[in-house]
Parts: sequence; structure tokens; C-alpha cells
Amino acid sequence: MTRAVSPLGLRDSRRFDVTLAGDANLDILLYGLPENLPPEHELLAGGMAIRPGGSAAITAHNLAALGNSVGLITTAAGDVLGKLCQAELGEAGVDLSRCVPVQQVQTGVTVLLQHEHRRHMFTYPGATFHLAYGDLDLGYLTDARHFHMASYYLQHALTPQIPELFANLKQAGLTISLDPNDDPAQQWDRCILEALPFVDLLMPNEREACLLAAEPDLDKAIAKLRTLVPLLVVKRGIDGASAFRGSQSWHAAAHPVQSIDAVGAGDSFNAGFLHAWLRGWSIEQSLVCGNLAGAWSTTASGGTLAFRDPVSLGALKAALKESCIGNHSLEHA
Repeated sequence: MTRAVSPLGLRDSRRFDVTLAGDANLDILLYGLPENLPPEHELLAGGMAIRPGGSAAITAHNLAALGNSVGLITTAAGDVLGKLCQAELGEAGVDLSRCVPVQQVQTGVTVLLQHEHRRHMFTYPGATFHLAYGDLDLGYLTDARHFHMASYYLQHALTPQIPELFANLKQAGLTISLDPNDDPAQQWDRCILEALPFVDLLMPNEREACLLAAEPDLDKAIAKLRTLVPLLVVKRGIDGASAFRGSQSWHAAAHPVQSIDAVGAGDSFNAGFLHAWLRGWSIEQSLVCGNLAGAWSTTASGGTLAFRDPVSLGALKAALKESCIGNHSLEHA
């Protein structure tokens, strides 16, 4: 396995660039459905796709596809759906050697109904709820320069001990990023604030930022969150992405593409941003890389397919390399 790359481009003694713990599920996407879904009607979709899903899995897959050494600890139900997801992760280069077998539970599934202007999402969390702190191989997770946590509110067995996990990772010298994702229960438990002191990089979207901060106004939410973490990155969809560190702020415009769907776009942004940030690229360049990767993922169905096609992946890598040299679409505030 390729050794981790330090920000200076030198080989690091640690095994991985990034380790993750979290959800690896399957996404089933149905396209061409009407905006309204009347009950008791057989509605026909115009297209269908089955892709690896789960925020941690998509981020891990796309980080590995970009050339990073990645290890993921997730639950493994052992069913057909789980094996399909793990096979695609393995093909991308994600190490799954510390997966946690679980019994009498199925792999999680999200069914996404893609309409012209919006989508419906239905999730069976399955094995995701069963990943516990005691299942984690801390030696494995700390054999990396960076740790990324996604889907905070889906980690039901793990959530109470995420602050303890983060504390141990920090003690081992890792940097930590957190993408909270959505809270399906819409409770937005404030215990997440106990984990934030250990977080180097917080990566919500606009809606999540407001709910995390308990502030309906985005500017007020950003003002609150930027005091809690060293670096705050807010994903803003078609409006690009913004970053905040102390009194400094940056913004990068979105990268225009012909989109198929936005499934996993935020996770792909995370992969692109971390790919650049861990190499010591500037925050401006990292934002551009995040936007590129997020946009690229929307050009094919699901969150990983655009990173599996060799031609598409090659074009993305070339664009990322160019963004390292310089980009004039940045705005510094």
C-alpha cells in the first residue's frame, strides 16, 4: 500500500492519509418520477441505478480514487447488498480490513426518488446503527495523519463516545474533520458541541450550519460556529463554498457542469477539499478542489460513479492539478 503523503509531499511513516469510521450502505436511485406521488398508484420511473452509499463510504471511495491511502471501519452485515458496496470500495483502493461483522441485521439502504426539481429520500439505517466505540481498532484509526467523521447523527451506538474517540485521535496527533450531515430525527442533539473542541475542520452545508448553531439566520450561524472550530467550511450548493478561519474568510464559486443528480455531492466536496488541504494547498485552492469534486460527482448517477470512470477521473485529476497552480475565480473577503 502507498504510504501517506505529508503536506510537503514527503513520505510519512503512517500507513494512511485518512481513516474514517461510519456508514457504508447502498443507494437505490429512481429517475423520471412525477413531482406528486399519489398513493395506491403504480408510478413508473424512467431510469434506475444502484450505487454505494453512506456519507463515510462515498467520501472514502472518492478520496481513494483521487490517490489517497484510505482506511474505513464500518459494519459488515454479510448480505448481498453489503458485499456489493464493499466490493466497489475495495476496487477503489479503500482498505476494509477492520470492518466489524454484525449479525441478524441487514445493510442499510437509501431509496432516492429523483424528481425534476427535488427529491425524496427514504433510509433504512440497518447496520449503521450498530457501530460501537468498542468495535473500533484505535491503533488502525491512528495510523493516519487525518480522521474524518461523517453522518454524526446516524451513529447511534457510537455517538455518546465520539468526544472520547476524538480526544484519543487528537492525542495520537491526527487532525480531525467532521461533516454532521442531516439528523433524520430533527432533534439536533447539542451533545455534538462536546466533540467540536477536538475538531480542526467542520464541514456542514448551509442548512446544517443553521441547525447546528440553533440560528435560523445563516450569517449568525456562521458567526457562532467559526468561534468553535479552527476552520469552518460551509457548502452552499450552486453558490459554491465558503471558508472561515478566525477573522479571515474565503469564497469559491461553484463549478458549472451538466448534472445528473446531486447524490453524494457534499461527500465528494469533502473528498476534494481534504485531498488538497492535506497536501498543504491553500484554503482557496482547497475550496476550488472541493467544488470541482462535488460538481464532478453530479455528472454521473450516485456519489461514486464519476470517480470510477477512468476518462472522467483523469479529467478531474487534471483539473485539480491545474487548480493547485492557480485559479482566478476566487474571491477573498
